[in-house]
Amino acid sequence: MRAENIYTSMLEKPAIQDDDIIRCLRDAYGVHAAQVMFLPLGADVNTAVYHAAGHNKTSYFAKLRRGVFDEMSVTLPKFLSEHGITQIIAPLATMQGQLWANMDAFTVILYPFVAGRNGYEIALSGDQWRDFGEALRRLHRTQLHPALMRLLPRETFSPQGRERVKQFLAHLPQYRCGDHVAAKLVAFLEAKHDLLLNLIGRADKLGQALLTHPPEFVVCHSDIHAGNLLIDLDGHLYIVDWDNPILAPKERDLMFIGGGQGFVGHTAQEEEALFYPGYGQTEVDPRALAYYRYERIVQDIAEFCAQLLLTDEGGDDREQALRYVMANFMPGGTIEIAYAADKTEGKP
Repeated sequence: MRAENIYTSMLEKPAIQDDDIIRCLRDAYGVHAAQVMFLPLGADVNTAVYHAAGHNKTSYFAKLRRGVFDEMSVTLPKFLSEHGITQIIAPLATMQGQLWANMDAFTVILYPFVAGRNGYEIALSGDQWRDFGEALRRLHRTQLHPALMRLLPRETFSPQGRERVKQFLAHLPQYRCGDHVAAKLVAFLEAKHDLLLNLIGRADKLGQALLTHPPEFVVCHSDIHAGNLLIDLDGHLYIVDWDNPILAPKERDLMFIGGGQGFVGHTAQEEEALFYPGYGQTEVDPRALAYYRYERIVQDIAEFCAQLLLTDEGGDDREQALRYVMANFMPGGTIEIAYAADKTEGKP
């Protein structure tokens, strides 16, 4: 069984020298790494992950984040870990007690190395699904102190992503002159134009309803797909990648269960049957569940359109991004699942 990256990351190695990373780990964390190895995994073009091997045979994951850095992405998991949620790998502190370091255009975050595989690669056992449910229940019941609450973003049901996709759809012909990946995406989106507008319209309607009469807000992970669950070599489950925590309805996280989000080995109905004994009885708001499943698809398409149509950068990341977009429309994919589970209106 191979050691696996526990964070979403880019496929292309960034233009940064390994020696600079080694120097940063030494100066900020007191970690004397013999070498660092880039891990070409994931889909986030702003994040790169390295395996750092220490001289004392201790191994680490070094996460390099380019661009905007939200300190809640490290502060919250550290807080949750210290308050008894054992299914979290907490970031390590620098010698000055800070949970991150700065290196040129990157924020550097260091974690203990955990060997294992994620939920894309292996089917979770019944016990692991129950552990997942218990961990998410504890997260959603967490009471943060006021200082942390002020730092945590709140759900606004913003139409920004939906408007971005509509703009891309309205101007597809101008992107035909891009590279072959962009051209393929343009042709694909033209073929799916009406379906996408229907999906966006449903998300708009539900978002307005939730904005007017919102459910209770809780602390949410917000990106808890199969790739962000790590199963270590002893079978312990961990929730990783806390880049975008938010105060939102619990359905912000629950939409991933049975939502076609990459878990292998079980049907959507089986995922729910295995998860909820750990999470416990709860009333799921069908409006919020449908909204978040639609909105997730739209947001992903908006991000991948920006990546593929507005730039020609990314190398191998570009082909992977195109595959991610197309996968939503496949039989049994996220769009089909979202429509099938939508109890708020008739099917298209």
